[in-house]
Amino acid sequence: MEPPPRGASVDDPNAVYALGSSSGESARLQRQASELAPDSAVVLDRVRLRPGDSAIDLGCGPRGVIDLLAERVAPGGRVVGLDADPAHVAMASEFAASQGLSGVEILCGDARQTGLESGSFDLVHARTLLITVPEPAEVLAEMVRLARPGGWVAGLEPDTEAAICHPPPPAFDRLCEIFTVAFSRNGADPHFGRRVASLYRAAGLQEITVEVRAGVYPAGHSRRTIRADLVRSMRPQIIEMGLADQHELDELDTAARTHFEDPDVLVMPALHFLAWGRKPASA
Repeated sequence: MEPPPRGASVDDPNAVYALGSSSGESARLQRQASELAPDSAVVLDRVRLRPGDSAIDLGCGPRGVIDLLAERVAPGGRVVGLDADPAHVAMASEFAASQGLSGVEILCGDARQTGLESGSFDLVHARTLLITVPEPAEVLAEMVRLARPGGWVAGLEPDTEAAICHPPPPAFDRLCEIFTVAFSRNGADPHFGRRVASLYRAAGLQEITVEVRAGVYPAGHSRRTIRADLVRSMRPQIIEMGLADQHELDELDTAARTHFEDPDVLVMPALHFLAWGRKPASA
């Protein structure tokens, strides 16, 4: 594992988030909440949340799935969103208030050690979180601890190896190369999705199910540019690591986005692994 960025501590949960912290990354996460909502709805429906249930979204960012959870546990349910970034906590709180979501609480905390009571949630959820941290088993262990006996742990995690852009421009291949190296700098795994089932099993979960979705996005869809967007989010780290300079990144970004505008170009940026498993009732 490489050291965290200068000025950061490994004890700081924000220091190990592979995509960094910036207004651009926050805006991307806002878009992602809408982009991934259909797949997340599938996961939440599989675990059959009911009115009055309690659920937590770890690493919720500025929105996460708190609205999807709130509508499923209402009336009388409880939803907690937790994120390590105070700016995201404020944004998620504002979102919940603007949507009139009841029974929702947003907390600032470390997904590895939340400090919340064991066995207090019917569902513990995390989306695109385990892929971004160097020791995902630590977060998963906390997820299992938070779930009540017989409760569910669930989420969605990408696997970026099977990225397709056809016909492929050199800029896309170069962006993928840069992304993989930069994203992995602190031990995060860009190919994490394929590991979800085995890690769920190692954490002691049962009744584990995994589904895989491959999204192909038309011209104009915001998910079509996700690889270029992720490289934008990591630009300061990329330059610091010497993977590319500002001029090359500008040229790659422009070339890739121009290519994506062509409706005849097919773009499938990643596989999404949807997973859920039950905590043993005797735990």
